[in-house]
Amino acid sequence: MEKPYVLHFITPAKNASPFDVNMAYDAGYDAIAPYTNVQLNEVTGLVQDAIFSRGPRGVWRTGMLIGGRDIDLAMDMLEAARKAMFPPFEISVFADPSGAFTTAAAMMAMVERQLKRQFGGDLSGRKIAIFGATGPVGGCTAVIAAKHGATVELVAHRSLADVQEKAAAYNKRYGTDIGYADGSTDELKKKILHSADVALCCAAAGVRVITLEQMAGSPTLKVVADVNAVPPTGAEGVTAMADGVQIEGTNAFGMGALAIGNNKYQLQQNLFKKMLEGQTHVYLDFLSAFEMARKDLA
Repeated sequence: MEKPYVLHFITPAKNASPFDVNMAYDAGYDAIAPYTNVQLNEVTGLVQDAIFSRGPRGVWRTGMLIGGRDIDLAMDMLEAARKAMFPPFEISVFADPSGAFTTAAAMMAMVERQLKRQFGGDLSGRKIAIFGATGPVGGCTAVIAAKHGATVELVAHRSLADVQEKAAAYNKRYGTDIGYADGSTDELKKKILHSADVALCCAAAGVRVITLEQMAGSPTLKVVADVNAVPPTGAEGVTAMADGVQIEGTNAFGMGALAIGNNKYQLQQNLFKKMLEGQTHVYLDFLSAFEMARKDLA
């Protein structure tokens, strides 16, 4: 009799995400064990407890999910988990703090698909402005875009120093060349939108960051994507279900939060299934999630 599929869900947060628990069960895991308030220095011990208890055969039916809200901490935990293992005691590990990795990957894959459909070409050579850039989704999209040849700017809503610090941290960690821009006034936002190919709205729920007036007349703007489903939307004129709908008064096409969310949901399911179905272990982060999202939308 085969051993059950077990997922160990570690998170530095107080609670394990019910969303992620549901997703893992629906993907096919038989049992999910949550571990909350986990510190980075505890990851090695948890991983080794998980691998040594099941034997070389059982590790193929064992996985680990890393949650939380901090993308850097999630990546550090993923690396700590990887270093804690050795053949043949290796399990698959998937980092997706607050769903930020899969949300960012799904959004960027949809942006790239829209660019190909309407304008030809992929992310390479595009200028991408990210509003709400200090959050986890904004950070992941910035790195994905920069890694695939785009010129990326993190747009400051209030403090330019905050986005400058974020850009420097991402560049140091991922070897990118992410820039930043001041978007603290309507006029400055309009200037940014009139030179960008893509605008990404990654701000907090219920915060409108760009308007139709700011977008109107842009000679360059091609795609606007918004992950905020709570009214008002982050980008005026982009409805929650928009999936490549032209934005009124512009030449750009919009993608809304629920359309992005549907793709994020499917992507997360597929990544869990990759852990379950593969005959080799995998380490999944936002960059590998983007590669799967691209294939799913091809």
